[in-house]
Amino acid sequence: MKLVTLLLAAAFGAAAAQSALAQDWPTRPVKAITTTSAGGLSDIFMRALGEALRQKWGQPLIIENRPGGAMNLGTRACADSAPDGYTICITNADAMLYNQFLFKTLPFNPETSLQPITNAFHLIHMLVVNAQLGVKTVDELCALSKQKAGTLSYLAPGAPLVLYMETLKKEKGCDWVRVPFRGGGEAVNAIMSGSTPIGLFGEGNVIGNIQAGQMTPLVMMNNIRSPNFPKVPLLTEVGYDGPPSRSWYGIFAPAGTPRPIVDRVSKDIGEIVSTPAFRDRHLTARSLVPAANTPEQFAEQMKRERVVAEKVVKDAGFEPQ
Repeated sequence: MKLVTLLLAAAFGAAAAQSALAQDWPTRPVKAITTTSAGGLSDIFMRALGEALRQKWGQPLIIENRPGGAMNLGTRACADSAPDGYTICITNADAMLYNQFLFKTLPFNPETSLQPITNAFHLIHMLVVNAQLGVKTVDELCALSKQKAGTLSYLAPGAPLVLYMETLKKEKGCDWVRVPFRGGGEAVNAIMSGSTPIGLFGEGNVIGNIQAGQMTPLVMMNNIRSPNFPKVPLLTEVGYDGPPSRSWYGIFAPAGTPRPIVDRVSKDIGEIVSTPAFRDRHLTARSLVPAANTPEQFAEQMKRERVVAEKVVKDAGFEPQ
């Protein structure tokens, strides 16, 4: 009985210490690693989030950009950081779901090297074309591709988007060619010049071009209706029932980060992104969909989506590099 009492006291003491740790944290600046360069999507979001977190934490969020390597460099930097609560990171579905099936080896384990904190937001992807093609629907684009056999090319940044285009090509006899995705700015320029007139992009990358009449949106790739373009159909409305693009950015910490700190970060971020002023200015206005959830929910979400990701990569015909 005495041993049981001692064990219980030790357990309660450890719990109390952990709780105190979360209450006292942070006592110094927190580093936030992003997998995009300065001015990139995750960088802009984290700087806005950092301003809001400073008000809650009394400490700044120091942004460290680690772009490159298909998001693997920044994700590894996060995984290799000390799990002391003073490093968090933002990375995306490519690094955490798809890359393990696209690369023969990774410098981190996406299933065990990082602790999920919360899903930050989903991107709204859309299929767009150079307006000078004169097409308004997917079927019209497919018909035009048959007339211009072997001359129309497209850009797609990820396996789910490639799968959609290749499935259409196979099922409807479309005739287009995939070219390597060369980064957001260069890819938009390729659409604008007409050298590669078809592209699948995050809405935020091309909203200005669409509004200026330079590009035409044909379909929403995430099955998410865009408030900016409510008349653009969803995948399900154009007869495609394959896996939609699940493109998101999430917040993580190195594996082993104290759970009370993880829970506090998740709670604080959830409160911030659900605030109408923050949501409207930093998410909705940039064509991003709020997606904050708990660490458990985020982990379960990734577990489900990783199964789909493996199938998507296989069906898209990608071989590990």
